[in-house]
Amino acid sequence: MILELLLLIVIGALIWAVVIYNRLINDKNRVLQAWSDIDVQLKRRHDLIPKLVEAVNAYAHYERQTLDEITRVRTAADTAKSPSEHASAERALNGQMQRLIAVAEAYPELKADTQYLELLRQITEVEEHIQYARRFYNGSVKNLNVRIDSFPDLLVAQPFGFNKADFFEFTPTLTTTSGNHT
Repeated sequence: MILELLLLIVIGALIWAVVIYNRLINDKNRVLQAWSDIDVQLKRRHDLIPKLVEAVNAYAHYERQTLDEITRVRTAADTAKSPSEHASAERALNGQMQRLIAVAEAYPELKADTQYLELLRQITEVEEHIQYARRFYNGSVKNLNVRIDSFPDLLVAQPFGFNKADFFEFTPTLTTTSGNHT
């Protein structure tokens, strides 16, 4: 009787550990998938930046330093690895994008250029997608991190090496500084 009860407790504990482990794996994979969504949108944004630089360059030849700096910062953002590195790189890129847009504001003929306006519209759209993806990602990170820190889940998370994920902070360039460009 006692042996049977002990066996039931062990089997129950194993089932509980498997359920918790599978939930942790599910949450971890959700975070990875959500980061992938952000990464796709960041790459789309980074692909639009050279076109924007080219459009501004056609009108603002003497602003070479601003154009070179945005290219350098974009390259750094492309090589970032972790969400926190991406966040830092994107903050620097946002600053350079704001400078680029400020340069463009000084050229009325550029502000009326359809290619320039279309690029601003596309970048604004991508930044909105990044915001949606960021919210989903940060929600997934919160769920994973809470599970890793919560009892009794931490009893499974720690031995199996589950680590907390980093949140991703992103402030859009166009929607917060220049208003609507469409």
